[in-house]
Amino acid sequence: MRVPGRGLTQDARLVPFTFDGKGHAGRDGDTLASALMGEGVRLVARSFKYHRPRGVLSAGSEEPNALVTVEGVPNTRATVQEIWDGMSARSQNAWPSLAIDAMGVNDLLDPFLGAGFYYKTFMWPRTLWERLYEPVIRRAAGLGRLSGHADDAPFEKAWAHCDLLVIGAGPAGLMAALVAARAGADVILADEGARMGGRLLAEVDPVEGRAPHLWADGVVAELREMPNVRLLPRTTVTGAYDGGTYGALERVGLHRAPVAHRPVECFWRIVAKRAVLAAGAIERPLAFPDNDRPGVMLAGSVRTYLNRWGVVPGPRIAVYGNNDDAHRTARDLAAAGLKVAALIDTRGEARIEEAGFPVMTGARVVGTRGRLGLAAVTVEGVGGRREFEVDGLAVSGGWSPAVHLTCHLGGKPAWDERLQAFLPREGAVPGLVACGAANGVFSTAGCLRDGLRAAGESLEALGLAVPPVEVPEAEGEAGTVGPFVLASGGRQFVDFQNDVTVKDIRLSAQEGFQSVEHMKRYTTLGMATDQGKTSNVPALAVLAEALGSPVASTGTTTFRPPYTPVSISAMGAGGQGVGFAPQRLTTSHQAALQRGAPMIEAGLWYRPSYFPRPGELSWRQACDREVAMVRHSVGVCDVSTLGKIDVQGPDAAAFLDFVYSNTMSTLPVGKVRYGLMLREDGFVMDDGTCARLGLQHYVVTTTTAAAAQVMRHLDFVAQVLRPDFDVQCVSVTEQWAQVSIAGPWSREMVQAVVEADLSDERLPYMGCAEAAVLGVPGRVFRISFSGERAYEIAVPARYGASLWRLLVAQAESLGGGAYGLEALNVLRIEKGFITHAEIHGRTTAFDIGMERMVAKGKDCVGWASSRRPGLLDENREQLVGLRPLVRTGQITAGAHLYGRDAAAMRENGQGYVTSACWSPTFETALGLGFLKGGRARHGEVVRLVDAMRAVETLVEVTEPVFLDPEGGRMRG
Repeated sequence: MRVPGRGLTQDARLVPFTFDGKGHAGRDGDTLASALMGEGVRLVARSFKYHRPRGVLSAGSEEPNALVTVEGVPNTRATVQEIWDGMSARSQNAWPSLAIDAMGVNDLLDPFLGAGFYYKTFMWPRTLWERLYEPVIRRAAGLGRLSGHADDAPFEKAWAHCDLLVIGAGPAGLMAALVAARAGADVILADEGARMGGRLLAEVDPVEGRAPHLWADGVVAELREMPNVRLLPRTTVTGAYDGGTYGALERVGLHRAPVAHRPVECFWRIVAKRAVLAAGAIERPLAFPDNDRPGVMLAGSVRTYLNRWGVVPGPRIAVYGNNDDAHRTARDLAAAGLKVAALIDTRGEARIEEAGFPVMTGARVVGTRGRLGLAAVTVEGVGGRREFEVDGLAVSGGWSPAVHLTCHLGGKPAWDERLQAFLPREGAVPGLVACGAANGVFSTAGCLRDGLRAAGESLEALGLAVPPVEVPEAEGEAGTVGPFVLASGGRQFVDFQNDVTVKDIRLSAQEGFQSVEHMKRYTTLGMATDQGKTSNVPALAVLAEALGSPVASTGTTTFRPPYTPVSISAMGAGGQGVGFAPQRLTTSHQAALQRGAPMIEAGLWYRPSYFPRPGELSWRQACDREVAMVRHSVGVCDVSTLGKIDVQGPDAAAFLDFVYSNTMSTLPVGKVRYGLMLREDGFVMDDGTCARLGLQHYVVTTTTAAAAQVMRHLDFVAQVLRPDFDVQCVSVTEQWAQVSIAGPWSREMVQAVVEADLSDERLPYMGCAEAAVLGVPGRVFRISFSGERAYEIAVPARYGASLWRLLVAQAESLGGGAYGLEALNVLRIEKGFITHAEIHGRTTAFDIGMERMVAKGKDCVGWASSRRPGLLDENREQLVGLRPLVRTGQITAGAHLYGRDAAAMRENGQGYVTSACWSPTFETALGLGFLKGGRARHGEVVRLVDAMRAVETLVEVTEPVFLDPEGGRMRG
């Protein structure tokens, strides 16, 4: 069905491919749909419910019918899938073949399979649900078939920032991008088509005195040469999110034969200061009996296939519509030498020009004939009924602007009675301006002008001057549209993929499912892969008629991202193997590796476990040395992995009082306070420090593992629980490198690099200050996680590696050096400091002996819950220290605690061990754990049993603090 002299690919090379095992040939630049149409193939799919024969309906991503499996990937839209040499495509949802489908028997059961039949049919008898109904339904359900193999194809992800994101490269989008680019803005132009130009590739009316596609090519060429423009063809913007963020899916390798290491798709996260929506509009079908036969297509799509790809569904085509745009299709078909069997217009007073083919006004299509392909249509008009033998029927029920992205943040579109369409509401997505057909402007000249307007508004918001640009001369007639019409009798399909009919929608209203959202779920309309792009507005018109109300009051369903299907592999690109979780490396990572340090994962970070030296044969030897180093000389540890959150604003102090169990508003500037955060159920979420750098400026530190959790919690509190607070929270964990220097020689070593007075008077224990570090702006905190005098120096991350190397070298000159996580763990257990081994989500402030940190004079998150009697019971498991009676006795984390003479069984359980180590300071094993009524049992002997490791030890219950209980060492 190639039309000589028509199409932009008429001189392209032939491309061989197969469909259902049969060889075909298309032209380079064809989609699978246009290539099959050119080969005379009209039957390409079967519908989901009734397995009715279906052909291509549209020419874009809105396609509900032509879903195929390409190289093992199911549910590929033939209308957007480009062909390549040797491509193999297969039909789906049919067995044993597309032409003879055994499940087509469902079509004969239509009287029994109306909307909601499964809700009513499969409820009785209940015993048959698991044995009969569910297995049968599961075998019949599903669209397409997965291969069953892991997808090892490469996918990619990317991030981009720009001044202006232009969504759609039709006349409005090209105009907006051109104006913004000439103004000097950083522009990203994204279009889902393989070739930019949109409707200009499908029309023949000249733009600026030349073919419209040539004008589009010229604009694209100019944009391609500009350094401030990024062109993203084959890229669909799939969702609008907070903060000017947009998701976009780029088809990178789907139009070419698979090649190793070439990404199939790339998912973009684009952050734009402003955006222009020029996504065009989607044509609507009309409802009439048996309107789903192969060969029935949207009129605008027929024009697209003719003018862009030079193919048509057959030599005899009728056109049926309720608007002037349908006349353009009839005109172009006739000009190409094809037989226009008839132009049927539902309007009684339609504008008729000299046509050269039969024109019927005030008429309706009332039936079709032909099973595997359209053969004839029956038309009812003023003169009665008449049948036309045709191979194709081009239908048009008007156009629906693609408002989807404007609704992704909760906005609702507004109904326009004149256009019979929903239009985007201004400001529904902050910073997004709609233009062109997406804004209800349907003429080419109008789109060009509206694109210029949208660009001007965006540039003004960006503070850029609008350059002088002349709007090209173009077709300026948008035409009119009539109301949506319905024929009587027969099955009139509205949602083609799910086989939802006019009768189903009326039944929904009749049975009380009158809300548009309820109707959608009762009938399954709009719940297929096309998300109701072609069926939404016609369905609303039918529902409005059934309810006797206008479409405007009926409303529309909720539009949610993604706009088109997005493969999970694209969204999770790289999420396998080492890419399953982010690898977070400290600035000193390479330096630690050079010293032979093995790495251990801690909250996605890689941290050195220990630093071996020549002659050390085990990790224990290195660990013992590093602990002794800190206790007697000085040690250096990279603590950049601790979460660091900047909290600023007039209400920062009140906000921190609300999120911490203890009071932070009384903290003086230049001081640090230890704090607890509770969950809303009263249990401890995290602990850490809060440093006050200014009257409205705090820095909160968290544990490494809970940094993200605490950041989410602070955002939730600020946005939901206390939106009245004027406060901002920003994670700065990666912005600052932080190094701990601990030990008797720590002050002398820190003083050598920090340009500030570090005396006890100027920087006492739990003090902080902003100070230069060898000329670099930094911060110094006097806090300790080891029990020794200690300082933490923070510098911008770019200086972190050099600072760590310098400090380690200085420490080694003093008999110290670097220490890792193993030594850090021993040091904190000796001192009785807790980590998430102890605050593991099931412990309260009372359990860890910090109930006095839950202030009684103020409210905070979790305060009320923490006062529940059950959480203050003296018999609860409480934090204790554990020391073996015999110096060589073992203590293992995870071991259970029992009475000295009790059997090791669940009923006798008294508690458990959370942390354990060998202490070189005390030359014995030490442990922390929880024991029922533990604080009253100091001095008691209990039995420790670790059945998995075959360890059994008698241990003494002690205070959790083993070293320097008074704290004199760290206070200096």
